[in-house]
Amino acid sequence: MGCFLSTSKDTGGNRRRPGNIGEVSVYVPGLRIPKPVDFSQSLGDNLSKNMVERLSALRTRIVVMAAQEGPTITRTRRKSATQHGGSTLADLHQALEDYLPVLLGLVKDESQLQYKVQFVWVNQEDEAEETAISNAWYEVLSVLHLMAMLSLSQANLLLLPRTSADGYQPKVSEESRRASVDIFLKAAGYLDCAVRHVLPQMSPELRRELPVDLAEGDLRALCLQALGQGVDIQLGMAIDSTKATLAVKRRLACEMVKYWQQAQDNIMNLPLANGWGEKHKLFVKWKYFEAKAAAYYYHGLILDEGNTEKFHGMAVAALQAADEYLRKVRRHVRHLM
Repeated sequence: MGCFLSTSKDTGGNRRRPGNIGEVSVYVPGLRIPKPVDFSQSLGDNLSKNMVERLSALRTRIVVMAAQEGPTITRTRRKSATQHGGSTLADLHQALEDYLPVLLGLVKDESQLQYKVQFVWVNQEDEAEETAISNAWYEVLSVLHLMAMLSLSQANLLLLPRTSADGYQPKVSEESRRASVDIFLKAAGYLDCAVRHVLPQMSPELRRELPVDLAEGDLRALCLQALGQGVDIQLGMAIDSTKATLAVKRRLACEMVKYWQQAQDNIMNLPLANGWGEKHKLFVKWKYFEAKAAAYYYHGLILDEGNTEKFHGMAVAALQAADEYLRKVRRHVRHLM
């Protein structure tokens, strides 16, 4: 079953208040970073010395890198994004990929080793929000979550406009947009794996003690967010393409509506009052309104291609609905600032 210990100085149950998060194209919650653990004390009598040392070395590398680079990742601005942000993300992500298969050895065949080590993680935005749990599945879940957040951060770096070689207004290259779609899908894959394959390994009691960042609803919302933003980028590329039809653009917009609606359904009932949690709720609602506006807009344009007065009236109604959702978008953007 595993033991757990959660501490928080925030007795009101509210999420931390965000600091300066730099330039943002993709909303990324504060990273959860690991604290050191002593594998030799917990596993020394159960595993070979070489295996204990390997686990220790792999995790220590992550602890050191996350502590040093974590704060710079979520606050990266355009200048640093071109200098070291991408390599920092890639190095930390690779360290997690190296660690994960070795870590999974602790949970293989329901081994009792999974309960031997107390794993400690803390949210970088609020060090009082620390969770320690003696269950290796919690560590697997935390690793997958961090890998997904790093992927979202990497997509954010790719989508920050950069000054072009011709000196014109900063823009996002076609190559960066295509690469970001693949990264969004990768992030969604990590989160989907966490929900489908890791959470079911935990007892209901243990799942209730997880920090809100790892609650099933939050993980599902982030997964759907990644899928929605991937489609958002595809719609942007379709808009810029002379070959994409109105029907294609409407289909993509409707797909965005589906993802953002589901993300909103998953996140709205979570205790995410104030701070980062409230910003996340506003971000999801903003993107949902934006998707609805796009869907109504392209639906209106398609209807307007009809030759009858009835089609024209329906087109006007759809475009008016799009305009109303755009007003909602502007109101939510003001709250996010």
